[in-house]
Parts: sequence; C-alpha cells; structure tokens
Amino acid sequence: MITLFDRYIGRTVLVGIVGVLALLLVLIGFFELVAELEEVERGYTTSMAYTYVLLGMPRYCYELFPLATLLGSLIGLGLLAGNSELLAMRAAGISIARIVLSVLKTGLLVLAVVVMIGEYLAPEAEQQAQRMKNEALSGQISLKTRYGFWSRDGNTFINIRQILPDSQLADISIYEYGEDSRLLRAIHADRASYQSDGWIIEDVKQTDFTEAGISVTAKSRQSWHAELDPSALDVLTVKPHMLAAWDLWRYIDYLQKNGQASINYEVAFWGKLTTPLVTMVMLFLSIPFVFGSLRSVGVGQRIFVGAMLGIVFYLLNRAFSYMAVVYSLNGVFAAFFPLLLFLVLAVWMLRRVH
Repeated sequence: MITLFDRYIGRTVLVGIVGVLALLLVLIGFFELVAELEEVERGYTTSMAYTYVLLGMPRYCYELFPLATLLGSLIGLGLLAGNSELLAMRAAGISIARIVLSVLKTGLLVLAVVVMIGEYLAPEAEQQAQRMKNEALSGQISLKTRYGFWSRDGNTFINIRQILPDSQLADISIYEYGEDSRLLRAIHADRASYQSDGWIIEDVKQTDFTEAGISVTAKSRQSWHAELDPSALDVLTVKPHMLAAWDLWRYIDYLQKNGQASINYEVAFWGKLTTPLVTMVMLFLSIPFVFGSLRSVGVGQRIFVGAMLGIVFYLLNRAFSYMAVVYSLNGVFAAFFPLLLFLVLAVWMLRRVH
C-alpha cells in the first residue's frame, strides 16, 4: 500500500533520478553526435546521424540507470536533509527503515519501466540504428522484415532468418537467378559461419532447376562463395549485454549444443538478471550518506562521493566480467560478487547510522 508519505518521498527521489538521468543522456548524446557527424559521408546524412544517436538513447538509459539512481537519490534525499525535513520525520517517530522502504517502493516503480526498456525497446532500437547506418555506408543489407534479412549479391538473393553473434548465421535461403531472371538454383542451409577462407554452410539442401527437370542434392557441409561482408552482419547484432534475457538464453543454448564457448553470454545473461538488484542496492547505499557522517555536507560533495562509488562499482563489475570470460569463471559468481560486496557495504554503513 502506497501512503501519502511514500508519495512525498517517492516524488522527491524520482525527480532527482529523472533529472540526473536526463543530464547524463544529454551529455552522452552530445559526444555521440559529435562522433557520428564526423562519419557523415555519401549516403549517411546528418539527419541519419541524429536518428542514430536518438535510437541509441534507450541503451544508454538502461546502462546508466543504476548510477543515475544512486546520484538522484543522493540529491533528492540530500535536499530533504538540507531542509531539515528528514530530521522532522525522525522527530515525528518515523524510522530510517520506514524511509528506506519508501525509497525502495519508488525504485521498484521506476525499475519496472527501465526493465521494459532494456528487454524490449533498447535491443530493437539498437538493431534498427546499426542496420540504418550500415545500409547507408555499405548498402549490403537491403531489407529487414519479419522474415529476416535480405541481401543481394549480383543475381543472387540471400535471406537470413537469424544473425547470431560472431559472424554466425542460421536458417539461410539462397536464390540464384540467370540473366533472363529465371530461377536457376535454390539453396537452404541450417547454419553458416565465416572462416579465414570464406563462408561455410552446413546441412545444405540444394535444388537445381534445369531444362531437363528439377534435381535435389543434400550435403552436410560445403563452401559458399558470397560477397557478404561479416563486418556488415556484425553491426546488425546487438552486443551480448544489450540482448534481451530470453535471447541470451537462446544463444547460450545454441552455442552449447554446437560445442562453442558461451561464457561471454552467460556473464551477460546473469548480469541482465542482476540489474534490478543492482538498482535496489544503489538506492539502499544512498541512505547512509544522507543520515550518516555526510548529512551536514553540501549536495556537490554527495554527488562526488556517489559518482566515485558508482564508478568503483562499474569498474569492479566490468573487471569480474572480463575475468570470467578470460579465465572461464562461473558466470553467476562474476555477476553477483560485486553486487553482494556493495550490499554488505551498504548494510554496514546503515548499521553505523544507528
């Protein structure tokens, strides 16, 4: 049940979080736009550069939300402390635990929106932005529909239903036409991968259309000579940490079934699941700074301390992610250890307040 007290605390914290997030997005958007404008050439226009940056904002919103939560709650609660409102609440018999609960309720409401952005909006927007840029610069990928990606290589038309990470494709159909626009050959392959000497397709079914009739042959593996650039496909795939949790789980299952390393996606998967917990810990961590030894300092100092903590957590989290990939550490451990470490820190600091 949300009371009037919850709404008051929540509105103050929410304004701080939204304000910090908006400021961070504006700053990052400015630098991203400067970088994109330097790439404006040929078919990649200035308006496309603006669109590319805007489509990338959901991703940055999702990535920056834990830091914005920490800074925003520090600012919001700091303003209440500066106006002696928190002191009045304590004098009225409201416990710190009750204030923490109100802050966490606000965090849950905002987090629900951010999770929706990270799971649905950000991956789709990222793919659309990368596809638009690639089409403008290279022109290789001509169309994306609900039936996959379509590309043209001379008189050959290629349909790719799934573009997997690391230049791997799944469910590929190839249609070769003659100069008279007559279909000469249709090829379907379950998988394709790019190696040093070119493309290799597997589980191939080839249908040839000749004047003598139709012939069908099957091969387990064969080379595929195509001008399809793997780098053009790479930009169409969202990085592991920006894939939806379900897509990550599906990729992990695919890689494991094919005997390939999946630790990079396992780390991203567990990191995706811990994002809500990270946000809650950041909110929890802001409480001791408001009621503790820093309650008499200015907003600027609180922001500085919060920024340092956010940077330390980010670096620690990235370090464990990299170590998990390089040294094949357990993905669950790599995702949860920094989170638990900061949770212990927050609990210890909160206990000192009492």
